Amino acid sequence: MTKTITLVPGQITMPQLRAVWDGSARLALDAAAWGPVRASAAAVRTIVEAGKPAYGINTGFGKLANTHIAEDQLEALQTNLIRSHSVGVGPLMDDGVVRLILAMKIASLARGFSGIRPLVLETMIEAYNAGILPCIPSKGSVGASGDLAPLSHMTLALMGEGRVRVDGVERNAADALGEAGITPIQLAAKEGLALINGTQASTALTLQGLFLAERVFAAAIAAGAMSVDAARGSDAPFDARIHEVRGQPGQIAVAARYRELLAGSEIRQSHLTNDDRVQDPYSLRCQPQVMGACLDLLRGAVTTLTIEANAVSDNPLIFEHEGHWSVLSGGNFHAEPVAFAADTLALAIAEIGALSERRIALLIDASLSGLPAFLIPNPGLHSGFMIAHVTAAALASENKSLAHPASVDSLPTSANQEDHVSMATFAGRRLTDMAKNTAHIVGIELLAAAQGIDFHRAMKTSVPLEKVHAQLRAEVPFHSDDRYLAPDLEAAQRMVLSGIFDHAAHDLLPSIEG
Repeated sequence: MTKTITLVPGQITMPQLRAVWDGSARLALDAAAWGPVRASAAAVRTIVEAGKPAYGINTGFGKLANTHIAEDQLEALQTNLIRSHSVGVGPLMDDGVVRLILAMKIASLARGFSGIRPLVLETMIEAYNAGILPCIPSKGSVGASGDLAPLSHMTLALMGEGRVRVDGVERNAADALGEAGITPIQLAAKEGLALINGTQASTALTLQGLFLAERVFAAAIAAGAMSVDAARGSDAPFDARIHEVRGQPGQIAVAARYRELLAGSEIRQSHLTNDDRVQDPYSLRCQPQVMGACLDLLRGAVTTLTIEANAVSDNPLIFEHEGHWSVLSGGNFHAEPVAFAADTLALAIAEIGALSERRIALLIDASLSGLPAFLIPNPGLHSGFMIAHVTAAALASENKSLAHPASVDSLPTSANQEDHVSMATFAGRRLTDMAKNTAHIVGIELLAAAQGIDFHRAMKTSVPLEKVHAQLRAEVPFHSDDRYLAPDLEAAQRMVLSGIFDHAAHDLLPSIEG
């Protein structure tokens, strides 16, 4: 952790969230946040002392909201809540996702509407900065009444129960906290409910999907531009006038980027005249239209997820007006906005891969690309990229199934008290698999396009695309004859997911910098 992010509740930015995700930043809380936190915690104490029923403070939960709980049992009520709700299953969430969950939960509770003590937030910040990350199973939330099971596992670890990961190694939570000098939390009235109501798990999963999608998008822009030159395609479809008369903002921005990436190409200059092809296939010609539409979806998800990362999404909430406190029950824990954002990201990720797969198919087809069949110098004896394309096709097809919207499904829970849910947690979780699939597809295209560029030597492509070509060739050599190809495909995917090609979209998305 090389820097410190000061969380200002309600003002967290997308670059800050990316820094939390990649583990490069410690956390601190803005000093101005502590006053409202203390005030709302004092309000809870006042409510408890008055004895008036208030949901989640001195009552049961969900269908048991009408059950009054005695004051001497309120701590046990909160502890029992966490233990009973820690029922997640499946693989553990990635460390980056867990860091996001912790950071967003801290920021949400620090808005001062949740009645939580400063001590709880201090403990969460200490655990985060010590690299103590709760083990949170990835399955078991329907994305309404909050991400109850995932956030319960988070809270359980802060109580010194369950398991944590430190530097990638699983440990008992009590041992890890003790060695770091952190005292486990003893939950007070309302605190367990405040910690587990909320959309932070589904939002964190969707943010990871967004960050990976942005990297895949940037690499696909570079790959698509390189494929144009490899196939000796035209840059006329990227003319600004075409896109201005349609008016779609993403399309206009992406077309401009393709013009920049292809400017000065010797390969393009070589076939400006005496080229008998009238129009390129859609996978080359319509890149601004398709990738621009994907960019618009990515930008829309950025807006929704930035809002949600700053949101107060637990229940009930505590409001002050003219010296009087009100406890209001609502439904901010319903993650429908996150589910919709995740579903639209799924569409974008699937389409980026689908278009890339079509360009791979074009490049290996000698009748379309004018290149040697399957991009190998001696086709027949060698198969070249024949089956690499099959891999791309398989992954593109898999993404089509995964892209089915999760938000259209709902199963009632809690004896029909929670009778409509968002399924946002699965909606966000499947994005990582989809992005990794598309990263493989785009990686294969990058290798195929680089192979095509090599066949045009001694002519060069543009300066920015020669940079991409050099980055690829630093890891994967020219494919002169058949060799064990799977490691090359893995290397290309790693490069895509590492963000090494982010420069191709450096100012198109707010969380991609420089």
